[in-house]
Amino acid sequence: MGVEQGLKDLPHSPKQSEITLEAKAWVTNLACTKPTDHGLAAELWSRQSLANYIRSNAEKSGHPCLNLAAKATVHRILAENKLQPHKIKYYLEKRDPDFDNKMQEVLMVYKEVELWNQTSNDSDRKIITVCVDEKPGVQAIANTAPDLAPVPGKHSQIGRDHEYVRHGTASILAGMDLHDGHVFAQVHERHRSIEFIALLKEIDAYYPADKQIRVILDNHSAHISKETMAYLATRPNRFVYCHTPKHGSWLNLAETLFSKMAKTFLKSIRVTSWEELKTRILKGVAEFNETPIPHRWTKFSLLKVK
Repeated sequence: MGVEQGLKDLPHSPKQSEITLEAKAWVTNLACTKPTDHGLAAELWSRQSLANYIRSNAEKSGHPCLNLAAKATVHRILAENKLQPHKIKYYLEKRDPDFDNKMQEVLMVYKEVELWNQTSNDSDRKIITVCVDEKPGVQAIANTAPDLAPVPGKHSQIGRDHEYVRHGTASILAGMDLHDGHVFAQVHERHRSIEFIALLKEIDAYYPADKQIRVILDNHSAHISKETMAYLATRPNRFVYCHTPKHGSWLNLAETLFSKMAKTFLKSIRVTSWEELKTRILKGVAEFNETPIPHRWTKFSLLKVK
């Protein structure tokens, strides 16, 4: 048999398996359905629940060889077919029929900004590109007991009581200059047209009047509401929209800004009030602007040049 085969442990059972290929196919088919399809309450199969269902229905389904099927039996059959019906892997359905064209438009803007930054001066730039997005649901959480500082030789980490008090949530509306990394940010209790317009006014006041501001943003209703359109009409040719596709917010570089916030000043944050949360967020953004870092889209393999 050779050395490699000799090192393998052969089956110890004195007889061949009684589970037929048809029975295994039936189990595989069951694993590709949901328990709810068979009148059960659970959303997902576990190996045990699937084994229980198989034993209860093997006889009437014409597979008596599975009358004594155990959890281990189900595991082996599922492993042979690389099935994991007890797990969920999320995906994002492409619902925008013009997704590819919109994606390429956004990536073309990023490429244009990259080339412009490499070859031109700020004074020569007539169009300024700003990514705008919002981060809702930032919780204002307060401790019910003070944090305990690390003590050498006793405990190396900060101690924190499990109980907490919620003081509401905040929405961060932010814009990020793709040329110099400057960040605009406002903190509100809600995200409506009035709050979005306030952010646009801050961006408008920051740049010289002879510059055009190109805004990359998603399809939130506040961005295209009647109130917002009325404000934009008062600033003709000042703002130009570039929309990301529906379910394509990952194409907005502002998401990297929020990721940076989550890893820095928002990480494990505790405050005594909603107002303190707002102050801390704006302070964190001010610290970003002390040493601004331009964010770049570095992977252009999705971009097809026609």
